[in-house]
Amino acid sequence: MNLVGKTVLVTGATRGIGRELTRQFIESGAHVVAAGREHRHLESLASDYADRVTPWAVDLADPDAVDIFVRELTDRHPQLSIVINNAGVQTLTDFLGDGPQTTRAALRREVAINLDAVIALSTGLLPHLRRQPAAAIVNITSGLAVTPKRSAPVYCATKAGVRVFTRALRYQCQDAAPHVRVIDVVLPIVDTDMTRGRGRGKISAADAAAAVITGIRCGSTEIYVGKAKLLPAVMRLSPALGYRILRNG
Repeated sequence: MNLVGKTVLVTGATRGIGRELTRQFIESGAHVVAAGREHRHLESLASDYADRVTPWAVDLADPDAVDIFVRELTDRHPQLSIVINNAGVQTLTDFLGDGPQTTRAALRREVAINLDAVIALSTGLLPHLRRQPAAAIVNITSGLAVTPKRSAPVYCATKAGVRVFTRALRYQCQDAAPHVRVIDVVLPIVDTDMTRGRGRGKISAADAAAAVITGIRCGSTEIYVGKAKLLPAVMRLSPALGYRILRNG
């Protein structure tokens, strides 16, 4: 896929991988609709990239706001052809140690952003995308969708849900709209605000974004990045080993 002149939606665009995706798409000749929640960071993007980016404030945890966003987005950007569902949050949770009242709101927000918004944007924008000559829906998941870690059960569950949803949606598009590619990106641990102080052997957000864009250009349907490339082989040879490796990740 040639990215020059494309209009790309990137959610979670103001930080980490999303900001790098925004920068690299723009450098590739695309226009980016940068969706985020914090006005200060959106203004920074607008300052850096001027008319190459359209900042858009939206809270993806609010279903009504997401529905309005879907309706207005295609009216304002009729050339939109690539959707990157990148936004995500992770809540570290000990269900035996934390009181349910203290975590319930955060976990509901986590499900809303990580899973519900991905489904709403993918399906809500699909009628528009199928009218484009070539289009793509790119859902950012994680190695933790394949083998979870004990400290973030809901995050792992939402990413696993996105992974299965992405595959099933791909089947539908392959049958009825083959020019719309549905892509699953399986990331390793990436050096972002979300992972600060946790994990080792992280890759940079720039490297993660570059792998995503390379995969889109090459026509991949699944993009395994960095150490995540080892997961399919490990899970085929010994699922128990795969689960053990990331259990305490």
